[in-house]
Amino acid sequence: MAVDDLRSLLSGVESLKSSISNSNYQLQSVAGPLLTSLDSFIEARNKCQNITLAIDSLRICVRLMELCSRVNFHLSKNNFYMALKCIDSIERDFIQKTPSSTLRRMLEKNIPAIRAHIERRISKEFGDWLVEIRTVSRNLGQVAIGQASAGRQREEELRIRQRQAEEQSRLSVRDTVYALEEEDDDGYSTGNEGSDVYGNGGNVNVTLGFDLTPLYRSYHIHQTLGLEDGFKKYYFENRKLQLTSDFQVSSMTPFLESHQTFFAQIAGFFIVEDRVLRTGGGLISKMEVENLWDTAVSKMCSVLEDQFSRMRTANHLLLIKDYVSLLGVTLRRYGYSVDALLDVLNKHRDKYHELLLSDCRKQIAEALAADKFEQMWMNKEYEYSMNVLSFQIQTSDIVPAFPYIAPFSSTVPDCCRIVRSFIEDSVSFMSHGGQLDFYDVVKKYLDRLLTEVLDDALLKLISTSISGVNQAMVVAANMAVLERACDFFFRHAAKLSGIPLRMVERSRRQFPLTKARDAAEQMLCSLLKKKVDGFMTLIENVNWMIDEPPQTENEYVNEVIIFLETLLSTAQQILPGQVLKRVLQDVLCHISETIVNFLVGESVKRFSLNAVMGIDLDIKLLESFAENQASLVSEEEANQLKKALREKLQCFGLQKSRDNFRETKRSF
Repeated sequence: MAVDDLRSLLSGVESLKSSISNSNYQLQSVAGPLLTSLDSFIEARNKCQNITLAIDSLRICVRLMELCSRVNFHLSKNNFYMALKCIDSIERDFIQKTPSSTLRRMLEKNIPAIRAHIERRISKEFGDWLVEIRTVSRNLGQVAIGQASAGRQREEELRIRQRQAEEQSRLSVRDTVYALEEEDDDGYSTGNEGSDVYGNGGNVNVTLGFDLTPLYRSYHIHQTLGLEDGFKKYYFENRKLQLTSDFQVSSMTPFLESHQTFFAQIAGFFIVEDRVLRTGGGLISKMEVENLWDTAVSKMCSVLEDQFSRMRTANHLLLIKDYVSLLGVTLRRYGYSVDALLDVLNKHRDKYHELLLSDCRKQIAEALAADKFEQMWMNKEYEYSMNVLSFQIQTSDIVPAFPYIAPFSSTVPDCCRIVRSFIEDSVSFMSHGGQLDFYDVVKKYLDRLLTEVLDDALLKLISTSISGVNQAMVVAANMAVLERACDFFFRHAAKLSGIPLRMVERSRRQFPLTKARDAAEQMLCSLLKKKVDGFMTLIENVNWMIDEPPQTENEYVNEVIIFLETLLSTAQQILPGQVLKRVLQDVLCHISETIVNFLVGESVKRFSLNAVMGIDLDIKLLESFAENQASLVSEEEANQLKKALREKLQCFGLQKSRDNFRETKRSF
């Protein structure tokens, strides 16, 4: 059984083997083409993958080459920022994906070189800008300060119109005065100041243009390169060195000639820094700008102190002060504190005025030395306006006929011009210096000019150079005219100082040239007395023991009367009534005193009643002369002149001796 089973199993195995072999054959015959197709498919798929990889690699390379081409294009156009952005894109998106190791090595080598090239180029541009901005800053400062000067001029014109309107309103309250706000040539109002193109609070009429593009470009590129902090430090250090260089004052050029360039350079520097601070995106900090400004202020104050200490001319000091004050106005608009500069200017106020007084002393001395003390002739109306009306020394509002002979010499208008110039220079120095109410200071120095300089110069002139009656008369007339001029001086000072004239009129003071005026009148009286003494010597010819009453006056009194009448014909054309009255009164007193002194002197031992009656006739003739001056002086003043004749005679009892005469000389 077992063998049968085995045989049966072997038969089944053989059958199975044959079946399997047939199945394999059939499978081989069927699968052969399929395997061939599969092999072809696998080969095709591998080729497709390789082609896709190649295409992707080519796309990456094409985009990379496009970026490289853009980098080259931007570099050729000096568009460094876009070149750097392209390089950043290459590094970020492509350099690690680049299938070409050769291309990757090339990029890894050239990208740092390109960045270094860009840094060198942009640093060179920044260096060129640093050189250029110095020249631009100087021009910028000059334009800005000139703009401030124009603004100041417009303010002055506006204030003048306002003062004129106020004066007209004060003089005629019924008339309404309107003042239009005028516009300048560019169409901007003169009464308001706008902002410049950068909003700096400057005048809009002038564009303060300067190019910061190279600076900001360099700053932006360094930010892109990751060198922002280094560039900030580099910028600050270079600008600080430039500012230090700007502080150098050339010893080869007088400061008067170089001060405008010096201050304009500094002004332009800080105008630029203000712009960079506000628009530079943190390139420089406010504290750094303030530190630079503090350094600049300290240096400018030191330079001013040194230069002012060397100056010996007031005009030079004024020129520099005016420019510094304009510098202060300009930079204050940009937010800089200029108080320290103004303090330096105010500190030298006294020195400036001392120099100004010294200059005026020389000018007055020259004017007095050049004067011949003859009445001025004015042939044209403009001469009258220039020498009389401009100082308000006219006695009438009616313009005289020409040629016009003025009752003063050239000293008056010459000195008036000097004093007026002093006032204007003083006001110019005091104004725009941070002090609003400076009239008292100007008035103080004006007082000194009049009392210490002009009064002393006139006193010296009177005591040393006046030798004739005509000269003395002209000097006395000059003093009367200068008295009117002094009122004009104080009004002019108040007007320029912005003080209402009514305040000046309320605080009128004593005539500051009193000493010179009194000395001039004394000198005139002294010379007249000498002249009179020459005629009074004829009194020695009087017969003191005459037997009959005299019918006519003595010879000496006729000569004196002729002299006085001749004197009056000239004096009344020159001297004011009050001065003429004082001079006549003094001369008549002197005549009376001379008569009395002669009578009580040793020359007359005895005199008769008839001689005294003759003297009485002389006195009456003089009294008649005094009465005839009523057209020149008032009746009361004429009586004072008569009284001056009688006082000395009465003191010595001459009237009594005439009534109680006893043929012998009485002792007085």
